[in-house]
Amino acid sequence: MRVMAGAPATYGDLLALPENVLGQILGGELIATPRPANRHSLTASTLTAELVGPFSLGRGGGPGGWWILDEPELHLGKDILVPDLAGWRRDRLPEVPDEPFFTLAPDWICEILSPSTAGIDRVRKMPIFARERVGHAWLIDPAAMTFEVFRREGDRWLLLAAFGGDELARAEPFEAIELPLGSLWPSASPVTGR
Repeated sequence: MRVMAGAPATYGDLLALPENVLGQILGGELIATPRPANRHSLTASTLTAELVGPFSLGRGGGPGGWWILDEPELHLGKDILVPDLAGWRRDRLPEVPDEPFFTLAPDWICEILSPSTAGIDRVRKMPIFARERVGHAWLIDPAAMTFEVFRREGDRWLLLAAFGGDELARAEPFEAIELPLGSLWPSASPVTGR
C-alpha cells in the first residue's frame, strides 16, 4: 500500500502510521506496507540465527566483527528505509548508537521478498543502497526458494551468485560459513501462486 501526499513525506508521517504497518520514505514518498507474513518472518529469523552466532558473537570459531540487526531504521539522506536485516562491520561502527535509527549506511543488507514488497525492494531501495555505498546486498524469495547475492560496483549492483532450493551457499560478505538454504524455506516444496 502506498500513501501519496502532495508535499514530500516527513518523519512525522511515519510516526503517525498504525503499529501494524511498516513505513518508509523513498524519494519523498511515504510507502506503507503490512507487517511481514509468517513465511517472511521465519526466513528472516532463521537467517539471523545462522549469521549472528559466527559473525556478531564469534561463536563456533566464526570471525566475529559485525553487528547484525533485524529491521533497523536507516536515515540515509532524505530517505528512510527499513531493510529486513542489515549488518555493520564493527571497525566502521564500534558501538551501536542509543537512538531509534542509524545514519551510517550498513555494509550489508538483506531483503526478504514478498509479493507486496518485491518491486519496492528491487526498484526503489536497491538504488538508494548503492548510492549510499552499501557494499553487499542479498535478495531472498521464500516463495520461489531463491537467494541472490550482490556486490556494489561503483554505483550499480553486480550479481555474484544465485542459489535455490536446498543448496549450500557461501555468500559475500559472510562466505566464511556455508548457509543451508533448505533451512530458510518454511515449506519443503516451492509455493506456487501468490
